[in-house]
Amino acid sequence: MQKDSNSGAPGTPSPRLRRRRGSNEVPGEVVKANGAHLLVEDRNKYKSMLIRFYSTLWMIGGFAFIIYMGHLYIWAMVVVIQIFMVKELFNLLRRAQEDKQLPGFRILNWHFFFTAMLFVYGRILSQRLVNTVTSDKFLYKLVSRFIKYHMVTCYFLYIAGFVWFILTLKKKRYKYQFGQFAWTHMILIVVFTQSSFTVANIFEGIFWFLLPASLIVINDIAAYIFGFFFGKTPLIKLSPKKTWEGFIGGSVTTIISAFLLANIFGRFRWLTCPRKDLSVGWLNCDPGPLFKPDYFTVPEWFPSWLPWREISVLPVQWHAMWLGLFASIIAPFGGFFASGFKRAFKIKDFGDSIPGHGGMTDRMDCQMVMAVFAYIYHQSFVAPQNLSVEMILDQIIMNLSFEEQQVLYSNLGQIIGDKIFGES
Repeated sequence: MQKDSNSGAPGTPSPRLRRRRGSNEVPGEVVKANGAHLLVEDRNKYKSMLIRFYSTLWMIGGFAFIIYMGHLYIWAMVVVIQIFMVKELFNLLRRAQEDKQLPGFRILNWHFFFTAMLFVYGRILSQRLVNTVTSDKFLYKLVSRFIKYHMVTCYFLYIAGFVWFILTLKKKRYKYQFGQFAWTHMILIVVFTQSSFTVANIFEGIFWFLLPASLIVINDIAAYIFGFFFGKTPLIKLSPKKTWEGFIGGSVTTIISAFLLANIFGRFRWLTCPRKDLSVGWLNCDPGPLFKPDYFTVPEWFPSWLPWREISVLPVQWHAMWLGLFASIIAPFGGFFASGFKRAFKIKDFGDSIPGHGGMTDRMDCQMVMAVFAYIYHQSFVAPQNLSVEMILDQIIMNLSFEEQQVLYSNLGQIIGDKIFGES
């Protein structure tokens, strides 16, 4: 029987072993799976946990102070966060060697960003800007002009950036430049547009911003703690450190917290009142039926030694449970998406601006998903669907000139006068 020529006889060179090329989606470092070991047994984790704890305290303290200051300060905070996120993502695909050959090209990315900011916030806040300057004729005319030509202004700013991009194209740099152009637009769509829903929630009432944001933080902390002490079963390959124990423990904690926090936040009018202008100061308004408590008598089988014979529940608490359900089950997939994204680019974090947490984008991945859902939920199930006198007045002030408003006033006065005269 004839032997194979590559059987490895003495003096015969051994065949070259072919090594499979590793996937670019696997991180460079070896990640240990949880297996049957608890993270609490790893002593090195305590140091990172302590750093993360201190930075979390600082973030919560600063966040609470800004919430106390009011709507405009919260909006400013969101803008700063957006700038940090965009900066981190711009730097992700940046090549210093290419940028040296393209002077001013990096400024073009920020031109598109601030054009998008002007367009989105102009659409969201135009009505409130009009309400702020109604008493001043000069400012009112100026703002009315701005609103009237707002869309065309943003359009030509974008076209200017587009022409600027075409004029800066250079040979041997086309692929890099078009890649940056597409990357910039993806950032504006995925990051900026989604996080802008946060601003819309703020002016609908701080409650609709504070509750969803708090639920994401609670879910993140609870999942980390449950996973740290009890986590054994890996949840998803994209995040090997995430466990089912942490996911389930965080979900239950978040839903319960949503019900309780809604009762606490809903009793402060300055949190529940919508902001109709861009002025500062605390608000005082009719909270509406969602924030007026319903009282339920405790059943007789309840232990008699408990002091509660009657429980008050705000109707908004039932809405809060849906927000809690989304924050605990769906919103974490924003984090999983970010984890997969980082693995694709072989990076641990998007940045290092927050000790123990990574970059700003690492903290805001789930918040963006939550902000969109909170806005859609509020507009679909909470906000009144019928027209109100206030809404009609806002449309008249925004869309009609002063002369048209005078004609409307004269005609409406005549109609009402004829109706009163006919009834008498």
